[in-house]
Formats: sequence, structure tokens, C-alpha cells
Amino acid sequence: MGRKNRINKGRVSRIGSYAIASLIKDPSSVSCTTFNILAPIYKRLNKEDPSYRESDVKDYWLNRNQRILDWLLCERSSIICLQEFWVGNEELVSIYDKRLGDAGYINFKLARTNNRGDGLLTSVHKDYFRIINHRELLFNDFGDRVAQLLHVELIAPFAQCRNTNVRQEILIVNTHLLFPHNSSLCLERLRQVYKILQYVESYQEEHKLNPLPILLCGDWNGSKRGHVYKFLRSQGFASSYDTAHLYTDADAHKWVSHRNHRGNICGVDFIWLLNPNRYRKLLKASWSEAVFGMFKYQLKRASLTGDDAFAFLKADSEGDYITYSGFCEALRQLNLIGRNGLSAEEIQELWEQADIDGNGVLDYKEFKHRVWYASCSEQGGDEVSDKDGTEQTIGFSVKNAVLFPTEVEKGMWPEDYSLSDHARLTVVFSPLRMPCSRLTS
Repeated sequence: MGRKNRINKGRVSRIGSYAIASLIKDPSSVSCTTFNILAPIYKRLNKEDPSYRESDVKDYWLNRNQRILDWLLCERSSIICLQEFWVGNEELVSIYDKRLGDAGYINFKLARTNNRGDGLLTSVHKDYFRIINHRELLFNDFGDRVAQLLHVELIAPFAQCRNTNVRQEILIVNTHLLFPHNSSLCLERLRQVYKILQYVESYQEEHKLNPLPILLCGDWNGSKRGHVYKFLRSQGFASSYDTAHLYTDADAHKWVSHRNHRGNICGVDFIWLLNPNRYRKLLKASWSEAVFGMFKYQLKRASLTGDDAFAFLKADSEGDYITYSGFCEALRQLNLIGRNGLSAEEIQELWEQADIDGNGVLDYKEFKHRVWYASCSEQGGDEVSDKDGTEQTIGFSVKNAVLFPTEVEKGMWPEDYSLSDHARLTVVFSPLRMPCSRLTS
């Protein structure tokens, strides 16, 4: 590691949570906090009686949520994204509306479908942003998951970025993905992210928006080792916390943010940043690569080599190729078809991506190129140079990122932490001018 990197890494670790507040108050910075606050309807109070929940004892949930609000208002981030917000309790909703509203926040709430009781709360501070639009995304899926999209404009004091040719708009997404109760739900989680990115893309097209910064915030219920992480990286997104701490995609063990109901600790809470100067793959191509990556993972778990896998898919084919029916049968045997599995339309799209010459079968070369060696690039896109006179826009650099409680930054979970079963993640961004990108083919 070079001297500059050593200095930067030392700076981040020395700053810690104590100085993040001063960075947040810097008028040239924008800050964002994401926090799964553990809905009282899910917080168990007695291991012997799992039906006894915090929601049964008002003093408990009221005290804990007042402490959560104390922390949030002390930190005073420009953007607050909460998950497992107990939207089903009017008194709790009123408390958050009152305290955040009095502090200058504009609040947007969204309940999960089918009256699950919890949902999302996204708050933006009126001193930093003007609301352009707010959209709700209902997945209407197995997990009744939802997402919020906010389109906002930066306002004063960002005068250094003000220019008639420089847009100062950003998109903010808040979501909470399905928990992977078993391996069959991995595809559903991947599909949820695909739907979010499709929705963001269609929103940009609908409003004729050129590339602009996108923040994806929330509880992703998956670590840096998973398919969702690789899929987002292939679309040019970067984990802001890892950027601040100079961590690579391989550094999954260096921090955690959640202790789940099984007692496992893992890093699942992210604030993803996509800057407008990043080249991006076509979304459908990244989706196909992600699904084929899952396909390959299942085959390798069965100890199949590339040649073995081709033979498995070829099955009883008369020629040295894979037929569509053989392809579908393999997907079925790998549990990628069925409940929460691939739809007929999705299977057809995958087949068309793999069948390069369009002759209706996959030969060995096509299988190797499109299926076996298909995987989401984890490095995202290259940056666009501004030397070619491309249009300027606003983007963000990551100034700092802190997880609280601080023990989780070392991969440990403190036993005396009672605010939630998730850590709180706050990232400070600095606006800067940069050129726009375009999609890659």
C-alpha cells in the first residue's frame, strides 16, 4: 500500500464516530444515515416464548425508539433512511413525524404490502434538499417488500457547484430486501434488486434525466460474498463504507452490521453510490450474467467441472449441443424454476442471451462463453474523462463513513448494544463536478 493510501486509511480510522458530526455540519458536505431500527413486532423479549414481543410492552418500545430518535437528531444527517419502521402503530408514527418534522425534516413513509405492520421511513432535511418527486415501488412478491424513490435537488449552500450547465439533482432509494431463509430465495432477492434498477432506469427515461448520482440505501440482507453484491458492482455501484476505508470486494470479513435471529453476525447494511461518470453495462446483460452466475454456483456445488456441466445440460440431446428443453430441465433440477423461480419470460431472455448465433441450440463454445464463464464483474465501470467535452453534472466523493457501535467496524458484535439488531451506518459525501457517462453495449 502506498504512502498516500496509508495516510488516508489512518485518517479515516482516527476520525471515528466522534468527529463525524463535525463533518456532517460542514456546509460543503451531504450526509446519509441508513438504519434498520428493528420493529417492536419482531423484537423478541423471551427466548422461551417467541410470541412475546416488545410491541406488547409500550414502555419498552417507546423508550428504545426515543433513544433512536435522540441519536438521529444528534447526528442530524441530511438524509435518513430507516427500515423496519413500525408504520402500523399510529402513536409511534406520530412521534417520529413530530420530532423529525420539528428538526426540519420532510418525511415519507411506506408500509409493506399485505399489512405486515412495518415498512420504510425516508427523511430529508429541508436545509439541504428540495423535493422534486417521490415514488413508491411495491414488489408484490413473496416477501411483501417495497422501496421508496426520492428525486431531490441540492440547494444552497452548495454555491460552488452552481452553474447553468451543472445539474444538482440526485436519486435516493430506500429498501429492505427479503431475508434468505433458504437458498431458493436467492433468486427472488436478486430479482428485487433488478426491479429497483429497472424502476430507476425507467424513471430516468420518463423524465428525460441525464446520468445523475444515485444512492441506494438500506438493509440488503446479504453480504459482500453474495450474488446481489456482485450484481450491483457490475452496474457500477460502490459500497460507500468500503470506499471510505479503502476496503476491496474481498474484505467481507472486516466489518459487520447485523446480528440476525439465528445469532449470526454479518455485514448487510449498505449505502451504495453510483456516480454519473461511471460507464454502466446494459441492465438486462448484468441480470443475465447474475442469473448464470447463480446457475454456475449451483453446478459447482455439485462438483461439476465445465465439461461435466455441459454434459449435464446436453442430457439426451442427439447432437453435441444443448436444446431449449434440456436447458429448462436443468434449471428445474437446480430449483431455479418453480415457486419464486424464473418465469417463462425470464427463461426465454436467458436463452436468447446464451444463444449467440440464434440457431436455437447452444454449442460448447456458446455454453462456455455465456454460461460457464458468465459472471458479474465486481469492479463496476470505468470513469469517464472530461477531456472530450461531455456535459458536466454533480457527483459525490466519499469523505468518511462510520458504523455504530464502533465494535462492528472490527467484525465484532457488542453484547451490551440494545438499540437494534443492526448497526447504524452514516456516510459523509462531498459534492463535486464531473462529466456524464453513458451505457455500454
